[in-house]
Amino acid sequence: MVKSNDDKIYFCTTVIIMLIMTLYFTVNRAYDKIEQLQHEIDSNAVIIDSLKHEIDTLNWEQKIFYQNTNNEIISAIMFVESSYNNFAYNPNEDAVGCLQIRRCMVDDINRILERKNSLLRFNYNDRWSRKKSIQMFEIYRKYYNLNTYEKIARCWNGGPNGIHKPTTADYWDRVKTKING
Repeated sequence: MVKSNDDKIYFCTTVIIMLIMTLYFTVNRAYDKIEQLQHEIDSNAVIIDSLKHEIDTLNWEQKIFYQNTNNEIISAIMFVESSYNNFAYNPNEDAVGCLQIRRCMVDDINRILERKNSLLRFNYNDRWSRKKSIQMFEIYRKYYNLNTYEKIARCWNGGPNGIHKPTTADYWDRVKTKING
């Protein structure tokens, strides 16, 4: 059976069209894949930027923490209070954060700041921030002239007169044990 030239042209044209369509769909799939990969790259870039920001924040907070002259006592108190957990929460006392700060402590710190004519104020959510908790700790320590580790620990645990309360002695022993490691 001999095919006519028209049949051959039709066959070749059909094959060429099929090849062009296959190439078109292949190129479109490649473009879709490139677009998907670009989206993944962009998403990963955002995640990397977020992680870099988090690392920078942690480095900055660590620098603030270690520049503090009382970092040994703060570190020991943080360990005793929360095992260094910024998200620790004691619902029985509504004690929050790495230093287990209660609402009455925030109120006392704000009264101290007001007496010193400072514009700085803390809110209850600030207790979740390690940096702000350390700030409150330092304001408290300086205002009540807590100048020894024992006074700092016992008054942190028992209030401004905590040094005289027998109930804070055990707390001081736990802090001292952590300091002496």
